[in-house]
Amino acid sequence: MLAAAAAADDLPVTADVRLQHGDTVSVGSVSLTVVALRGHTPGSVALAVDTGAGIALFTGDSLFPGGVGKTGSPEDFAWLIDDVENRLFGAYPDDAVVHPGHGDSTTLGTERPSLRTWRARGW
Repeated sequence: MLAAAAAADDLPVTADVRLQHGDTVSVGSVSLTVVALRGHTPGSVALAVDTGAGIALFTGDSLFPGGVGKTGSPEDFAWLIDDVENRLFGAYPDDAVVHPGHGDSTTLGTERPSLRTWRARGW
């Protein structure tokens, strides 16, 4: 079993592999890059894959159309918005497609103009 290193000790099963930011996970012939996005939970991660037609980002509950996911404190929000801004918006192109854990997909380019607003409102 694979689990984010920051969450592995809190799981009811033992993780065989503890994932760190930047690790690569292979599923068949597909390689996914682990992007740690602390804040929603300590072990939140996104997975990034180059589909050949562009980048797909599977962001779970960390990034949605219109903002980042729920956090439990201002400190957690700061971690999440910093990680989302640096590790997603700072690392991937505007045409990267964001697939959240639920709801509609979007692109980084669609959401990028709202980063300052999200930070100011604190969610």
